[in-house]
Amino acid sequence: MDFTAITEQIAKQAGNVEPIGATIKFLLDDQVIYIDGTGDTNQVSNEDKEAACTIKTTVQALLDMKSGALNPMMAVMSGKVSIQGDMGLAMKLQSLI
Repeated sequence: MDFTAITEQIAKQAGNVEPIGATIKFLLDDQVIYIDGTGDTNQVSNEDKEAACTIKTTVQALLDMKSGALNPMMAVMSGKVSIQGDMGLAMKLQSLI
């Protein structure tokens, strides 16, 4: 799955859930997916803006977590995923991915 498809999939899912009330940025192999949930809906873009929570990982690790092949908590503990900022926001991500 390419980066554009991942962005589109996250945007579709983000439109189906309540606004997260904050901003989150994914850094996937140095590419950005930015989710702004501060308004009436979650808005997804590829803009590199400041966010309340930044999650850095690889595209493959994200796909593995989506498929269930990689446990998100184990991914963080093993260093495959790093989280900066509001850890509580990171917990809300399951509904977006």
